[in-house]
Amino acid sequence: MAELRLRYFAAAADAAGREEERLTGEEARALTTVGAVRAHLVARYGPAMQAVLAQGSFLVDGVVRREDGHPLAVDAGARIDVLPPFAGG
Repeated sequence: MAELRLRYFAAAADAAGREEERLTGEEARALTTVGAVRAHLVARYGPAMQAVLAQGSFLVDGVVRREDGHPLAVDAGARIDVLPPFAGG
């Protein structure tokens, strides 16, 4: 079964109004790239999420990904952490 687990941190969690969600079935299957996830999140959560994603990044199965064309393995149960921009050292 296709599954996409999304975890939101800091400003991303504020924008989504939650810390985690799971998308399954056809909804998950439709999100085959990082760009598709980005568009889905902006459509679902609006300008606040768009602002986070403009400077933030995605951690896809443990690897930072910013390129929209990066494919996702939703049939294997992909996990994406939505990270806001970080400051400091």
